[in-house]
Amino acid sequence: MSSVTNVTEATFKQEVLESTIPVLVDFWAPWCGPCRMVTPVVDELAGEYAGQVKIVKLNTDQNPTVASHYGIRSIPTLMVFKEGRQVDIVVGAVQKTTLAKTLVQHIQQV
Repeated sequence: MSSVTNVTEATFKQEVLESTIPVLVDFWAPWCGPCRMVTPVVDELAGEYAGQVKIVKLNTDQNPTVASHYGIRSIPTLMVFKEGRQVDIVVGAVQKTTLAKTLVQHIQQV
C-alpha cells in the first residue's frame, strides 16, 4: 500500500516545510501523461523509504500558488525538501534508479 500523501496549499507548510525528515514533493496534474508514468515509481519509493523520507503529491492545477512559488514550469517536477528548504530537484519522468539515488543522497545527510 502506498504511503503517498496528497498535500494542498493549506497543508503544504505543515506536511513539507515543518517535516522532521526529508520530503519528496511530486508536483503533478491529472492530465499529464509523464506524471502518470512516474506515479508507480513514486509509490514504490514511498514503500521502500517509509520512515526515512516522506513522499507527497501536490496537484498543480488545484494548488497554483505553491506551484508558482517554487517556479514549477514543467511537470512532473519532483523536489526534495529538508528542514524547510528545497535542496534538490528532478524534472520529468525519470527512472526509479535516478530518483532513488537523489533520495539516498539526502537521507544519508540526516
